[in-house]
Amino acid sequence: MTNYVLVYKGGGMPQTDAEREAVTGAWNAWYAALGQAVVDGGNPFGPAKTVAPGGTVSDGAASRLSGYTILQADSLAAAAQLAKDCPVVSGGGSVEVYETFQVT
Repeated sequence: MTNYVLVYKGGGMPQTDAEREAVTGAWNAWYAALGQAVVDGGNPFGPAKTVAPGGTVSDGAASRLSGYTILQADSLAAAAQLAKDCPVVSGGGSVEVYETFQVT
């Protein structure tokens, strides 16, 4: 089994308590369905800074990344299949799936 990083891009933030409860429920259900595949449930991302060549620092990030999760799966295709039901997708965002490897 290999680890895969799911990086979330975009998606909306809930505006009301009811929306927050629904979104939290969707995430909890998705994580429960993933079961043992979850290596690190991850976290959403907050404010960002970008460091450019030469060391210039600016506010924000062009990538619009909004969070991550680390899963374990048999293949990149299997990890992508697990990502299809991620709540960020139903919220208008997307998920990028990357294979990781150990560097020792």
